[in-house]
Amino acid sequence: MYADNTLTPREAVRLCALGTLASGPRRYSDLAGEIRHFTSHVLGPSLDVMGTSIELLKYEGLVTATEGKGLEDNAVLTISDAGREELATLLTARIRAQSNDMNKLIMALKFRFLHLMPKDDQLDQIDLLLEAAEGEAARLQSLRDHHAADPGLLNVWLDHDIDALEQRIKWLTDMSDKLEAEGA
Repeated sequence: MYADNTLTPREAVRLCALGTLASGPRRYSDLAGEIRHFTSHVLGPSLDVMGTSIELLKYEGLVTATEGKGLEDNAVLTISDAGREELATLLTARIRAQSNDMNKLIMALKFRFLHLMPKDDQLDQIDLLLEAAEGEAARLQSLRDHHAADPGLLNVWLDHDIDALEQRIKWLTDMSDKLEAEGA
């Protein structure tokens, strides 16, 4: 992880692999295909996220082969207890305030696997996402305020992004309220 407890691209791929296996066993090739499909559809083709080896996850004891050995025989892989612990750590990582493609991937992965966490942890993650969106909206609003009298289209573009962030904040708040109501 980075010093601010946010995920590196490699860890985002680990989150994808471990979360996918937490949903059920997969053949080696199916897991590799699922990781590639999900990450490339969220990010587009990216060398930053294509380098994580499933063999490394096996070596670290995060996944185990239940039928076969690995790549050579397309083994069936499952997540280990250590893998579940690592998944929990990865799922609870912070989100960076700035908007970029890697954050988009990490948020998509969190939403994809949020149901694997206890309700309180789900609510904590939604709070982290809210905090990140609110911070980004405040940062963009400050920039807009500073350039309010400037000519050009900067403020129109900033208004668009601020509106999108405000919609995300409302959506996350509604989701949090719904989860809390379900737990009551």
